[in-house]
Amino acid sequence: TGKTAAFLLGGFARLLSRPARDRRTDQPRMLVIAPTRELAIQIKKDADALGAHTGLSFVVVYGGIDYNKQRKQLADGVDVLIGTPGRLIDYFKQKIFNLQKLEIVVLDEADRMFDLGFIADIRFLLRRMPAPPDRQSMLFSATLSHRVMELAYEHMNNPHMIKTETDAVTATGVRQILYQPASEEKIPLLLGLLEKLAPPRAIIFVNTKRAAEDVESYLSGNNTACGTLSGDVRQSKRQRILSDFTLGELPVLIATDVAARGLHIDDVSHVFNYDLPQQAEDYVHRIGRTARAGTEGVAVSFACENYSFSLPDIQEYIGQSIPLAMIDDELLKPVKPPKRKPVKRKSAATGKAKPGSERSDRSRRKRKPNRDPSRRSDSAAAGEVGEKTNLLDKAATNSNEKDAQASAGTKQSKSGARRRRRRRRPSNDTNANSADAANTSNDNKTTPSDVTPAAD
Repeated sequence: TGKTAAFLLGGFARLLSRPARDRRTDQPRMLVIAPTRELAIQIKKDADALGAHTGLSFVVVYGGIDYNKQRKQLADGVDVLIGTPGRLIDYFKQKIFNLQKLEIVVLDEADRMFDLGFIADIRFLLRRMPAPPDRQSMLFSATLSHRVMELAYEHMNNPHMIKTETDAVTATGVRQILYQPASEEKIPLLLGLLEKLAPPRAIIFVNTKRAAEDVESYLSGNNTACGTLSGDVRQSKRQRILSDFTLGELPVLIATDVAARGLHIDDVSHVFNYDLPQQAEDYVHRIGRTARAGTEGVAVSFACENYSFSLPDIQEYIGQSIPLAMIDDELLKPVKPPKRKPVKRKSAATGKAKPGSERSDRSRRKRKPNRDPSRRSDSAAAGEVGEKTNLLDKAATNSNEKDAQASAGTKQSKSGARRRRRRRRPSNDTNANSADAANTSNDNKTTPSDVTPAAD
């Protein structure tokens, strides 16, 4: 649809017609926010091509690579700043640039921002810009969901909605084919189709990074050159793989949905949906990598038992049924063992130290070798024996003191118990005295028979 050219050319025209006044070099005039690194890089390439003779400066910032280099480019001054939310906020909080003189802001793939959880970062940046009436805001989204519309009305000034209508959701030059293999048949079927179709440039889409690793290992083990674009791949390696694929040096590219949007690669002949996407919109974006600009292409999809439940929604969204093809035995190619990448194990500590760090310097210090005990002098050995003897004597003394204290405590507790028992029980002498006193009192008493009658 020419979306990137639309907001870039429109922004350039506005900037050139309104020269900046009272603006510092660390204050960009136009900001373009993209959800992925690949999309940000592609927008920068388009900006360089379209704005080569405008006199405007362009800088792209994204995570994973060239931190200090990108920081220096920002410090030197920029008119149009392009980047991903995380790296933009990082430089903004370090006060490398500010948004006080911003004139234009572009949010590309806003629905993807929500999917990747960047909306909080987007709101952070929007609230640091001039008020909506004082800037031009453009928001682009494949789907206008409630969340996207809420963001638009919150941070835009009376926005106008423009929708591009087409007769067909998918490009007319795409020939779609559907296979329904079992999960264990997907790798043999993929290898058979790659051998039969011999695509000069193909993209294989998967749903998870683990699936991307498995497909790459099997293709490498079966003599098929390929590369993978996923979140676990280093940014420098991702750029190298993407460059090799664009130049035709790499025939097969394996990618997750992080690369399904925003990639502008010419002459992609085949797209394979190794895993059927769970969202119908992702299916359209995936097969849209082929048959671009009026060319023709082939989109092959596998509907296995794990992902076939999304097929009805996809067919309803595109407004047609995908033609079903039968799986012949000739297509199920024998599979060689996968070629696994060696696993680099890190130490139990925090891993490899960065060059130039304090921990790295410590690791390079020479350590004294362990001396042979047999070569030590007699005096040193005697000194060690004496030290050990002193330690043993101290330990024995402490043990004897503890035993003596425990014995004294035991004796004190026993004597105390005897005193308490004596206080509770009366003695034998006391009992005897009590008995004598009782007998004496009985003897003093007189009975009537003992009294002598008085004489008359």
